Amino acid sequence: MASSTAIEFVEESVRGQLLREKPVRAGGEAERITELIDRAVRDYDLRSLREDLPPLGDPDHARRVVMDAVLGLGPLQPLMDDDSVEEIWLNGPEQVFVARGGVSELTGIRMSQETLRALVERMLAPSNRRVDLASPFVDAALPDGSRLHVVIPEISRGTWNVNIRKFVSRAQRLEHLVARGSLSAAAARYLRAAVGAGLNIVVSGATQAGKTTLLNCLASAIGPRERIVTIEEVFELSLVSRDIAAMQCRPANLDGAGHIGMRQLVKEALRMRPDRIIVGEVREAECFDLLLALNAGLPGMATIHANGPREAVTKLCTLPLLAGANIASDFVVPTVASCVDLVVHCRRRPDGARGVSDIALLGAAGEQGVIELSRVFSDEGSGLLRRTETDPNHPKFERAGADVRAILAGEP
Repeated sequence: MASSTAIEFVEESVRGQLLREKPVRAGGEAERITELIDRAVRDYDLRSLREDLPPLGDPDHARRVVMDAVLGLGPLQPLMDDDSVEEIWLNGPEQVFVARGGVSELTGIRMSQETLRALVERMLAPSNRRVDLASPFVDAALPDGSRLHVVIPEISRGTWNVNIRKFVSRAQRLEHLVARGSLSAAAARYLRAAVGAGLNIVVSGATQAGKTTLLNCLASAIGPRERIVTIEEVFELSLVSRDIAAMQCRPANLDGAGHIGMRQLVKEALRMRPDRIIVGEVREAECFDLLLALNAGLPGMATIHANGPREAVTKLCTLPLLAGANIASDFVVPTVASCVDLVVHCRRRPDGARGVSDIALLGAAGEQGVIELSRVFSDEGSGLLRRTETDPNHPKFERAGADVRAILAGEP
């Protein structure tokens, strides 16, 4: 094993060389840095034979560590490269946790506070976002698509809290979820038909329940000629389509100006000739703007944090009230009932496995302001099963010429 002092010496040598030299070819900065690291490791190895220097040990290990420090995320890079790691979070520099298969574990990684701060600055650099006393928390996307969230004192208690949510799911289509046991084949056929018929779909669930993954898979069923416009707080969706316009929010600058929020992006999306609008997550008053878009006949999808389908519908009826004092439930509830067609609820089981637990159609709003909810599929402990007492049809299926009962039966 290489000496930490020797590795630090090699790393300083490489960083000093990077400051002195300029790129000499168009092969890319990574190739140049790799050559510098190889050269620095060889030079140190030779010097340690002649001078009283700490032994370098395994040169390959030293190269990997220095490469991670200079090009990657230092001690966190092995976790970023590990596909089994879904999320990484730090409760300060000496407590690094990971989640694998939905189960958390404490790692043996330790670092200094200075190293942690340098890592955060490096992670934020590509996004042009910042974290400081004026902005003590920040959301950003890493180059690989992972989502970064940082909170610093005095908002956090005495230390920096860092979360990195990796997008490691290989599921890109509904069939992939079926293969993983997260969705039944009949439910996948039903959802594919719902997307094709233009039903407005809300995906609900708790944090880390698989909402974004399911939204990606639902979007894969959108027709190839449709133009999709996505709105997110921070880029997380990874859609496969030939015509996508993706937008994310922008924080305020040092002067407190320039902030662009979800509400403005939803309004801008309507000017971009969308055939389908997708909101990564509705949390606040942007729910009102989304309802207005859906009420104008524009098909859409979104995710929302909720404990179940009924709670998701209740939240959809509550969040628009944040848009202004003149917004009343008498308008919102009937609008939700007429605009939102389907709620798909995701659940994370105690063993960490994720899957769809309910698929429910919305009906009319009753006299007491309660929207009818009919579960087409539900998981009561025996898997996601079709509820035969519920009519799975919807007027949009009929307008699209889709025979839902034949689709559920698996008929071509």
